[in-house]
This record gives sequence, structure tokens and C-alpha cells, in this order.
Amino acid sequence: MAATSISTSARLTDDQLDRYARHIVLKEIGGEGQRRLLAATVAVIGAGGIGAPAIQYLAAAGVGRLRVIDDDSVSLDNLQRQVLFGTADVGRPKEAVAGERVAALNPDIYFEGRRERIGAANAGALLAGADLVLDGSDNFATRLAVSDHCTAERIPLVSAAIGRFQKA
Repeated sequence: MAATSISTSARLTDDQLDRYARHIVLKEIGGEGQRRLLAATVAVIGAGGIGAPAIQYLAAAGVGRLRVIDDDSVSLDNLQRQVLFGTADVGRPKEAVAGERVAALNPDIYFEGRRERIGAANAGALLAGADLVLDGSDNFATRLAVSDHCTAERIPLVSAAIGRFQKA
């Protein structure tokens, strides 16, 4: 959908040097770190309350390949917390809208949208080649399948969830 990722040995373009200047001046990242980000693949499970802002930040940071896995469509009750979507997106597949937003935000990013529900049977295919998986899914079976696959394949996993508010 957008530009392909680059190898870690490729030179940054003038536009990339300008776009990522704030990363490049950080000694912890620098030019080599930014090239590694541009060459990385991150799989994001769920484009909802956790995935939506994560997708925006990963694209802005220059993670070269984003694979967003979500089988849901945008609904009106998503809009108060899923900042990637607007009213005109209601009824549309979340992964398709996410791809449009990523393309508009950063042309350096290669976006792969997968409109599927991930589980034990397809986790291997959907997560193949990922350097990191961010799981923002909203059900235990999905979280378990993703965790099992990442553990078996030694893929770093960042897992986050938001629960209902509770009184103490």
C-alpha cells in the first residue's frame, strides 16, 4: 500500500533524515536505530482502543512494515476511544481504514491489513516474519494463541488490555 521497507544498510533519504531527525539525534537510536526501525515488521493484533493509537505511533516512528490483524468493522460506539476512526468510517473494516490512515501519515510504511480473527490454527501464518507482536486483542482465546505462538517462535510480545473500571 505504501513504500517497501529498507534494509539496515540502506542510506536514509534526505526526507527521512528530516522526518526522523528527533530520533536520529538521540544517542540511543541514531541513524542505525532508525534504519533498523524502517527495516522492522510489527504485527498489531486488534485495531481497537489499544491498537488504534499504537498503529499511529508506530507509523509515525517509522516502523517500516505494519501488519494489522483485525476482523471487526468500525461501529459508532468505537469512536469515543478508537482515535484512528471517524464518523464516516462506521461500517468499514478497521484494518482497511487503518491502512488508509497509515498511508496518509507516513509514505515510508508498508502496510499489510489482514481481516481475519487470529487463533491457534492461523497464528503461524499471520505472524510469520514479525520482529515484534503487539497484542491489543479483547478476548482470552486470542491472547493465549498469540502468546503461545510468540513463545514457541521466540518473537517478542507486547500485550496490553483494558478492563472495566472497578470500585475499590
